[in-house]
Amino acid sequence: MHKQLQQFVKAREEKLIAYRRDLHQYAEVAWSEFRTASLVADKLTALGYEVLTGDQVVDEAAMMGVPTAGQLEAEQQRALSQGANPAWVEKMRGGKTGVVGMMDFAQPGPTVAFRFDIDANDALEAETDKHRPWRDGFSSVNTGAMHACAHDGHTAIGLIFAELAAQFRDKLAGRIKIIFQPAEEGVRGAKAMVASGIVDDVDYLLGLHLGIGLKKSGTVTCNTEGFLATTKLDAVFNGVPAHAGAAPETGRNALLAAAAAALNLHAISRHSQGASRINVGVLNAGTGRNVIPPSAVLKLETRGTTTTINEYVYGEAVRILNAAAAMYGVTVDLAQMGGAAGCGNDPDLVARISAIAERSNLFEAVLPSGNIGGSEDCTYFMERVQKHGGKAAYLMVGTDLAAGHHDSYFDFDETVLAPATVLLGAILLDLTKKK
Repeated sequence: MHKQLQQFVKAREEKLIAYRRDLHQYAEVAWSEFRTASLVADKLTALGYEVLTGDQVVDEAAMMGVPTAGQLEAEQQRALSQGANPAWVEKMRGGKTGVVGMMDFAQPGPTVAFRFDIDANDALEAETDKHRPWRDGFSSVNTGAMHACAHDGHTAIGLIFAELAAQFRDKLAGRIKIIFQPAEEGVRGAKAMVASGIVDDVDYLLGLHLGIGLKKSGTVTCNTEGFLATTKLDAVFNGVPAHAGAAPETGRNALLAAAAAALNLHAISRHSQGASRINVGVLNAGTGRNVIPPSAVLKLETRGTTTTINEYVYGEAVRILNAAAAMYGVTVDLAQMGGAAGCGNDPDLVARISAIAERSNLFEAVLPSGNIGGSEDCTYFMERVQKHGGKAAYLMVGTDLAAGHHDSYFDFDETVLAPATVLLGAILLDLTKKK
């Protein structure tokens, strides 16, 4: 069977790379992936999947960091001009660009989900012959949007993997859900898809990333560690303007409130049960040197090695923000702009899929673990599945990189796409094989 998987993917390797390059050329950022998502929905429909999108898989109340209605409308129109299917785009209004393809196999069995992120970065792509996508004519045509984190590769893998699952469905038992998630950048998209209940019946969930902690082609790990739970928060302080010379006492200084908050946020006590982080990355305030500042904006994030630790830091941050506002007689409005859970892989599932990777002979080295060193909102899916009694694991597939993730020169080794797809196929066959 493994040889059949390899032959199936090998015959589609050119298509796999073509998908990646098409997606790279038409990069779309968080919640505006209308062309990308409609392409995915079209491909899944043609393969016989039941396809869900829009309100069916995205809970509007749980969406974070969504662009304005005007921005979304402009992105929709651009996507339509670049070939997006109008019928799907209409269903995705409001930025609900998540897509799930579902298919039942030949016999009853477990429900297995595979998650792929689809969004690009807010980044300007390098325009020089030193950068292969520019040199070979597939760099982003959408200024300010660039696939600088390999999500174009992930989506391409997901599409060919969907073909593979459909091809072998008669040999399998159970059900597959292939999840194409928007807005991973800024960790904004998974929570809203999880809130829709789409993974509540899932027995096994797998996530995957190219590169990150593994920067050498030919390597893989089925045990990604180092996920940090996080909350991204905007705090908007609202004061009262006044003439700084003639009537300062009538004003309420939002800048001072924000500055006091910024200093005290960084004084939050560490947690005894694990590492924690907090960072104020942006402080914008005031209107002029002779005006008591009536407004200020803080953009910050909290992190922790577990969800509990992050919730502690976040709770302290909220307390400090509100206290700083009260001290200066201003108000503060808080808005969560993103977040990710902290969770780990299930050891027995890791052992099972690591053995599959070893037997596959697809990689030079199957590493016992790898550190992601940050936050990834696939953890929301993993945590939800685990809370409902299922198992989850997150793989990293190594790749040589032209530059680091989120760099304007980012590019990866496209030869890693095929073995990654074959590995997922082998895992699927193992988890859903007919008895």
